[in-house]
Amino acid sequence: MLSKKGERVELSMTRTLMTIENVSKHFGEVEALRDISLEIKSGEVVGLVGSNGAGKTTLLRLMSGVYKPTSGTVCLEDGTPVDKMRQKLGVVPESTGLYSRLTAWENIRYHSRMHGIDDKTSWSRTSRFAKELDMLENLGRHTKGFSRGMKQKTALLRALAHGPSVLLLDEPTAGLDITSARTVRALVKQLRDEGGTIVYSTHHLAEAEQVCDRIIIIHNGDIQADGSPSDLLNQTGDENLEEAYVSLTQEKARSRNEDSESEGRFTRWWRTLFTPKTPKIKAVVNEDE
Repeated sequence: MLSKKGERVELSMTRTLMTIENVSKHFGEVEALRDISLEIKSGEVVGLVGSNGAGKTTLLRLMSGVYKPTSGTVCLEDGTPVDKMRQKLGVVPESTGLYSRLTAWENIRYHSRMHGIDDKTSWSRTSRFAKELDMLENLGRHTKGFSRGMKQKTALLRALAHGPSVLLLDEPTAGLDITSARTVRALVKQLRDEGGTIVYSTHHLAEAEQVCDRIIIIHNGDIQADGSPSDLLNQTGDENLEEAYVSLTQEKARSRNEDSESEGRFTRWWRTLFTPKTPKIKAVVNEDE
């Protein structure tokens, strides 16, 4: 919340906007998350920090209603499961999923209409945040020729246009240049200062320290720590967050296997049909991908 002079005003009472209770998620025999419980309160930036495969993306997808938990519940403040009230959420996934033949504004407008938001309201919010992101002049351009940074900014505008209660960001600065990443972080801080609630997934501790009021460290499907940056340092007795993270995640990180549900019979049949048993050409790995 902002005062008339633009100064941040602390909220006298914080509300619990989302409750995750005893949540586990399995993919076949793989246990991606194990008995996770936490609350997301209004007016805070919550950082989800962990290595690849720790369970961050799985937890975000559970929060957004894309995945359903194997056990446990993910509910909004009125007790409604998140998959029944997705219009209260703004989501920026790791892959932006923009329609390349549409302009930036057309992508945003289409998304807003799906949430029942009229064009005037959507444009008002979009143009305001587009100025902050230096995107206003690009809203009429087709996204096919956009850079990674411009696509990410468009996805962020799309997530904000319907006025969500909680904003979920999955690696929002991944692949961005320094200037674009700084711009995104600045907007996140601004939203927080205006009373917004953001869940911010990242594997960069320095970024989490800059942006987040609270940091949740996830490792091998478990929550290892939950608190402010100073709380984590006090808990471990370390001098910086990197050392604290190492102290809290001594167990070797598992391989990443949180990205997909188990294959169905048709998928297995299709893959078998078009995959030769003994490939004649050795695959070349592109390390840049």
